[in-house]
Amino acid sequence: MEIIDTTSAPGAVGPYSQAISQGGQLYASGQIPLDPATGQLVSEDFEAQARQCLVNLAAVLKAGGSSLGQALKVTVYVTDLRDFPKLNAIYAEFFSQHHPARCCVQVSALPLNAQVEIDAIAIVP
Repeated sequence: MEIIDTTSAPGAVGPYSQAISQGGQLYASGQIPLDPATGQLVSEDFEAQARQCLVNLAAVLKAGGSSLGQALKVTVYVTDLRDFPKLNAIYAEFFSQHHPARCCVQVSALPLNAQVEIDAIAIVP
């Protein structure tokens, strides 16, 4: 088992790893919209937050030898499901050719008052 840690994405806000790689699969922890340089939320704007989550997720996957194009399953957590159309538009920018399995669920709250969090399972080629 390999623990993945990169400064290109925000550090964990709790006792967990950014990702774990084992047996050709990479399990990336949920990424919230923190700027890796400041550790602060990038914006109050949902679209900016969703985009930053995917940028952070891509950085973690890259550090583990994978990519968004190798994602098998993505889970998205939002605090307001009315943002689903906005999420889909931004998500399509990052997953234009490859469409991994995905679910999206509304939750009552996310760490640091984020509006969105995204995790993934990917293969390591």
